[in-house]
Amino acid sequence: MDVSVSDYADRLQRLDSTLRGIEGVLDLADLREQRAKLEQQATAPDLWDDQARAQRVTSKLAHVNDEIARLVGLRRQLDDARVLHELAEAEDDAGSRAEVGAEIAALTRAIGELETRTLLSGAYDPREALVAIRAGAGGVDAADFAEMLLRMYLRWAERHRYPTEVYDTSYAEEAGLKSATFAVKAPYAYGTLSIEAGTHRLVRISPFDNQGRRQTSFAGVEVLPVVEQTDHIEVPENELRIDVFRSSGPGGQSVNTTDSAVRITHLPTGIVVTCQNEKSQLQNRAAAMRVLQARLLERKRAEEQATLAGLRADAAGSWGDQMRSYVLHPYQMVKDLRTEQETGNPAAVFDGDLDEFIDAGIRWRRQQQLASQPG
Repeated sequence: MDVSVSDYADRLQRLDSTLRGIEGVLDLADLREQRAKLEQQATAPDLWDDQARAQRVTSKLAHVNDEIARLVGLRRQLDDARVLHELAEAEDDAGSRAEVGAEIAALTRAIGELETRTLLSGAYDPREALVAIRAGAGGVDAADFAEMLLRMYLRWAERHRYPTEVYDTSYAEEAGLKSATFAVKAPYAYGTLSIEAGTHRLVRISPFDNQGRRQTSFAGVEVLPVVEQTDHIEVPENELRIDVFRSSGPGGQSVNTTDSAVRITHLPTGIVVTCQNEKSQLQNRAAAMRVLQARLLERKRAEEQATLAGLRADAAGSWGDQMRSYVLHPYQMVKDLRTEQETGNPAAVFDGDLDEFIDAGIRWRRQQQLASQPG
């Protein structure tokens, strides 16, 4: 962001005001109290007797530590920039002024990203996320696009050091994926990624067309909050049909040699979930049940919201609405159709550089929510 020398002091003051507001919302003292409690839980000798609980505790502790380090680091960086600005002005040092300008640009980006986090106030926003990607219209190009999106989100998570687990990948016959389901195991992953739900559109010269024609293809992204024990989503056994079959597609030793893949059909709703990426049938069944419960929770949430608000539910994924276009021919551009956020570097986006799109989407969603409130 370009910053003129004359308004460095004003910019620094505005950044200080914004950061103070963020510190008030995130409450550093409360975060430190949370850290102390989590550290106590993490050192309990019986912690790993319940592996799922242990993973939640350690993941939450890592997240709180990151939040504290981020807040403290930004405050220190801002204070240092103000001192440097005062010295630059006192000594009339052009080199130091240029350094102040670079610091202000970096702080503006970092504080803006952190401010976006404070907008995640939904009931399920702090949850981990389940993401499902499905190839839409466009044949083999759509299947290839679905695989590109899977890699994009996994690379985004990797950039942020968020653990992921792929539950299911259904490969298409010629290339790419029919569908994939994976988890992002980090606090606020759902609130952050839920803005990605919807229909994505790719325009390019098809690598699968021997005449080199331009092809438009589509893929759907669905984002769900991970179910927690407090959600009480009970699924009676008599409402389930469970089928086992042999896993297909690439896999490690034993993946394709036994009937370890599991397909669960929830009879009352018709929801079907498959999981085949674990080695044992028991592991695949447990993973598939987690995905099914997340879908049922989202269905319940949408129904409750629709009833209470009398409006179309703000569900995690509007499959019929195009939300982003990725154009590789005749020009290079990725554009979000809701926020107007765009870039001329699709390669970076497909490599997981999504933060500007996600931040813009969260801010857009907040504006929509405020605009829809009465009075």
